[in-house]
Amino acid sequence: MTRYVYPEALAILEPHADVDYHDSRDGLDSAALRARVTGVDAIVSQLTDPITPEIMDAAPRLKVIANVAVGFDNVDVGAAMERGVLVTNTPGILTEATADFTWALMLAAARRVPEADRFVRDGRWRQWEIDLLCGQDVHGKTLGIVGPGRIGRAVARRAAGFDMRILCHGRSSLPDDMDAEAVSLDALLASSDIVSLHVPLTPQTHHLIGARELALMKPDALLVNTARGPVVDEGALAEALASGRPGAAALDVFEDEPRVDARLLECPDVVLAPHLASASGATRMRMCTMASESVVDVLNGRQPPHIVNG
Repeated sequence: MTRYVYPEALAILEPHADVDYHDSRDGLDSAALRARVTGVDAIVSQLTDPITPEIMDAAPRLKVIANVAVGFDNVDVGAAMERGVLVTNTPGILTEATADFTWALMLAAARRVPEADRFVRDGRWRQWEIDLLCGQDVHGKTLGIVGPGRIGRAVARRAAGFDMRILCHGRSSLPDDMDAEAVSLDALLASSDIVSLHVPLTPQTHHLIGARELALMKPDALLVNTARGPVVDEGALAEALASGRPGAAALDVFEDEPRVDARLLECPDVVLAPHLASASGATRMRMCTMASESVVDVLNGRQPPHIVNG
């Protein structure tokens, strides 16, 4: 186990294996990780752990890499397949928490909640004013969802309560129970008041939203990213916000975490969070235990439920 997990996850593994647990919130560097995995049958990794071919080669007995995340771009899945190593993830359980947080970011940015909080704390509030910190309405607007998978659909369900028109763009057809219109990415960007990103990070989605795409958005539009940082060209976003298109952004993920482009830090029209979308205690605990359960399945000759390369 590469770093700290909820204790319940460790308790699941200990009856089935000798666990080398790196009980720290700081990860291991590549050399240290290679040294630790020699002779292991399983690795429980987190999204900040690059699991490279070199790491796998240092563990010739390796059977499974259980990633405590839905995304698995930190794992070289192709190399794992070549070596006969299963890669598992933790989908489903974080869907609702991530959708909740997407809405938290959306509302916070639209209604300027962080600015208002600072305004009060700084002692600048003197009186009620008709135009003090006025934001934008969310109800009745057009929401564009890029990636209508589990999380994208959960975000769309919540939009029904805000009487929103929903546009979607994705690789697959929309489910029958989703009240949305499938459109091209360009059409979605041009027509949406709020654009919410929910795609995995792949070579095809890297910098999916760049300078060209940002220029298509409405001047007062809001971009929300709770997917993966490199889906958005962060430098292009900083420049676009400075030029006034889009009007605002709400970001939970960044290209080079934990580093954030200094221009975004200085921009009052950006709400920033440190990769918290799935961060309810119950959800994060269940992510950890699901990864441990996947390892136990493999060690006992069973197929785990969530295999990304099988």
